[in-house]
Amino acid sequence: MTQIDTLFVTRLYRSNLAKYSPTVDASELENSCLSIAQDDEAGQHWCEENDFPGYTSYASLDDLGWRFPIFQDVVKILDQHVAAFAEDLQFDLAGKKLKMDSIWINILPEGGIHTSHIHPHSVISGTTYVAMPKDASAIKFEDPRSAMMMAAPTKIAAARPEQRRFVYVKPSVGDVLLWESWLRHEVPMNMSDEDRISVSFNYGWDTGAGQ
Repeated sequence: MTQIDTLFVTRLYRSNLAKYSPTVDASELENSCLSIAQDDEAGQHWCEENDFPGYTSYASLDDLGWRFPIFQDVVKILDQHVAAFAEDLQFDLAGKKLKMDSIWINILPEGGIHTSHIHPHSVISGTTYVAMPKDASAIKFEDPRSAMMMAAPTKIAAARPEQRRFVYVKPSVGDVLLWESWLRHEVPMNMSDEDRISVSFNYGWDTGAGQ
């Protein structure tokens, strides 16, 4: 008998903000993101200095949850999604919890990209999607073993998703994607003439006193 097992699985969580609460209005969230971007001079300056296409509040406003009421609602919803994902991952949190430590806005215009990266010092990272116009880029995930492939052949074009070196996921407005923070990912070039808007976030392991 031949048996082939799957070892060391990489999990990707996909759901929708509305799963836990229908209270966040998509158009209000989009308008809030655009308004914050327009007023955030420090963020605009950082983007210009670092040749970041479009806008991100990562370096200027990454604590949106206590600054703006609509983001307070978003954080409460995301907490529930992350708790569900952590349970699926079978983490032993030793009576502690995963706690959001940053949340920020990304606006990628036509031609904008976000190059390959990971999220150090976090446990779970993710994004919820605010505006995904037609032809806006998917998010691209890289097999975390890529650096160890050495002389491995390329995969066939019709390879199953779990056998591919890269996986592209095209989210819809309102979707929530979660992954472990060590998983390398990127956003290829936005080919739409409209802005691609998303809200990204990190959760760390709160090892302080349980509360």
